[in-house]
Amino acid sequence: SGSSVHFHTGCALLGAHGAIRLVHLDTTTVFFRTLGQQEIERYVQREQPFDCAGGFRAEGLGIALFESIESVDPTALIGLPLIWLAGALRRAGFVLP
Repeated sequence: SGSSVHFHTGCALLGAHGAIRLVHLDTTTVFFRTLGQQEIERYVQREQPFDCAGGFRAEGLGIALFESIESVDPTALIGLPLIWLAGALRRAGFVLP
């Protein structure tokens, strides 16, 4: 409540025979609103985010806990930096979309 957290998401694009072609680390900073105890308890009861990094689901009700997000690729926060991955696949010769 009222603080910030840094989330790091790593991704690698592998070529044939497992050779690493591209590696990426994305850092997303989440700034949380100042929350009351009842808000936190209500969120935990409704969302039950016990299997999530940081104990919240940005793709669900957890977004209501945020003040703001800083990231080059906000999809990294929910598990995979899709903007980076699309660019990496294009650099590797794939035609997208």
